[in-house]
Amino acid sequence: MEKTKILLAEDHLVVRNGIKLLLDSQDNFEVVGDLGSGKEILDLVAAGAEADILITDLTMDNVDGLQLIREFNQKNVGIRVIVLTMLDEEQYVAQSFKFGARAYLVKNVTADEMLFCINHVAKGGRYLCEELTMKLVDKLINKEGAPSYKIDPAKLSLSSRELEVLELLGEGLTNLEISKKLFLSKRTVEGHRQSLIDKTKSKNTPALIKFAIQNGLLK
Repeated sequence: MEKTKILLAEDHLVVRNGIKLLLDSQDNFEVVGDLGSGKEILDLVAAGAEADILITDLTMDNVDGLQLIREFNQKNVGIRVIVLTMLDEEQYVAQSFKFGARAYLVKNVTADEMLFCINHVAKGGRYLCEELTMKLVDKLINKEGAPSYKIDPAKLSLSSRELEVLELLGEGLTNLEISKKLFLSKRTVEGHRQSLIDKTKSKNTPALIKFAIQNGLLK
């Protein structure tokens, strides 16, 4: 039987060894490399290492998981990526799939679900773990519908990205914090903030927040 060749990128050695032990116990899997950073994985692939699947964490030094996924996608290396992380926020899930990941798992996933996911991805499928799937379903069930604005954002020509930035400004986040949360440069965030100020004819950020609350753009 031809084995599925797997690379592991995980900076916590105990976690990495545990995953490797699980995968090595399967007759149809072969771990061909387990390393602690995205850079080491990129170097290994550049040196000619062949694999079918990469299982990667998102939070690593020296090229994190998202950068690694993007590099694989841009270079078209032909290795399918499965994210395995503690991060369960929607923006990380969305960015991972956008950059080319084939599956997204949180680290409290069961061994059976992880093995199912790997086999599914190896056959060409995509997968989102049960916990996050149900979280999204619950959100849809509890959703009250689209926000009811006192003023239509379209009349102010506010983009969806500007509304995201506005919401985070309303939560008190700095430009730098927003840039990290939305995976944008700090300069881009500053540009969105200034655009919001200009479009709402506000004098400054506090006036922008006041305008947004008064007009139902922020709760």
